[in-house]
Parts: sequence; structure tokens; C-alpha cells
Amino acid sequence: MPGLKTNEREGVRAVLRHSRMSAYKAREVLDLIRGVEYDRATEILASADRGAAKVVGKVLRSAAANAEHNEQLEPDELYVSACYADEGATLKRWRPRARGRATRIRKRTCHITVILSRLPEDEIARRRARVAAEQAARRQRRVAGARRGRAEAESVAEIAAADAEAQQEAVEAATEAALGAASSEDVEAEDGAEPGAEDGAELEAEDAAEPEAEDHEPDALDEQAEEAEEPEAAYEEAEEPEALDEQAEEPEAADATQDEERE
Repeated sequence: MPGLKTNEREGVRAVLRHSRMSAYKAREVLDLIRGVEYDRATEILASADRGAAKVVGKVLRSAAANAEHNEQLEPDELYVSACYADEGATLKRWRPRARGRATRIRKRTCHITVILSRLPEDEIARRRARVAAEQAARRQRRVAGARRGRAEAESVAEIAAADAEAQQEAVEAATEAALGAASSEDVEAEDGAEPGAEDGAELEAEDAAEPEAEDHEPDALDEQAEEAEEPEAAYEEAEEPEALDEQAEEPEAADATQDEERE
């Protein structure tokens, strides 16, 4: 009994006709994704080092879009149930060669078909359970990280508050110590000063100022005037007539003695 024909296979398909590459090159890439889940197949084609991988990837994404929009199927629940490349028309070209001969050039084409089907129910259930477990673990890690960050933030805030309180207490203690030192200095200054010290200082200042006041009294001024008049009186006495006569006689006596000596 013959098997299913290519157009009788179940699933959602996408076909690329008359692709300008040989069926052999396309089949090498299609063998990599046959029977593979859709997500994994896209990753394989993205990392494949083949020129046909880009074309096959477009066909695969087209089949997934048909399944999503036409059959309302989730791409995550699909897998590549069948993929094949049929030979298309061959273009004949001629190439000139030596001695006037020509060589045939065959430009081959192919038809690429990719069919996506829904995974079995048990496989879908396992995938959903695995995805749910991964999401739960991710959520737990996120919650744990958030709680850890919150706890660290609270601890940092508590440490900062404690530091601020300690600084405030240190400032208050310093101000109290400064005020206490200032008050003790004031008390010592008050105790060291005797009750009559200021009065005694004032009296000493007055006593020191008294001699100067006496110098400027009227009696002192009269005495100074008399002392100033005494040299004038002596000068007047020296310049009396008798003294002048005596002074005049002395040169005459000196002249007489000189004449006698000459004779």
C-alpha cells in the first residue's frame, strides 16, 4: 500500500516554488530541522553556515504565520513534521569552449515545502509544566532578589539613621562641654576678684594723678616765675654803673703799664 502523498500530509504548510538553487543544497539544510520543534528549528537555521539556510528560514516562518492566522495555533506548540525539496525546472544555457565548441550549463531550481504540525497532547502538557516551573523559579528568584534588596536598603537606612543620631549626640555633648567650660571660667573670675579691688585701683589712679595736679596749682606757678626772674636780676646787678666804671678803668691801667714798658 503506497504511503501518503506530499499534498495529503496533515499540518500547515508553506511552499516556495522555483527557488534558484539545486534541490541537493536545500535538502542538506532541511535534514537539520526535520522533526524539530519550531523554536529550536529557527535557532538552528539562524546559526547554520549555509546559503540555503536563509531561504529555508523564510519558508519556516511563513508556515508558522499560516498556522497562527489561519488555524489559530500557537507557534510554540508546533514542530516540523515534514520538509522536503522537489526538483523544479532546469534552465539551459550555453558556454563557448575551445575550437568553436559549446558546453551546456544547467541552472537548476527546486520547490521547497515545510509542514508544521501540532505537538502531541502529552508533549504539550510536559512543555507547559516545564515552562510554568521555569516561570515560577524565575519569579521566586525575582521576589527573593527584591526582598534582599529591600532588606539591604532598610539596613542601610538604619545604619544611616544610627550614624546621624550618634553625630547629633556628639554635637550636643560638645556644646554642653563648651558651655560648662565657659561657666566655670566665669565663676573662677568672680571668685578671684576681691570686693574692694576696684575701689583700691581707682584710689591709686587718683593718687598718681595728684602730683600732676599740684604742679599746675597757682603756688607752683609763682615759684616758677620767681626762679625765671632771678637770672634777670643777676644780669641787672652785673650791669650796674659801678661795675661798668671798673671795667672802663681796667683798660686804662693796661695802657699805662704798656707805655711804661716802652719807655
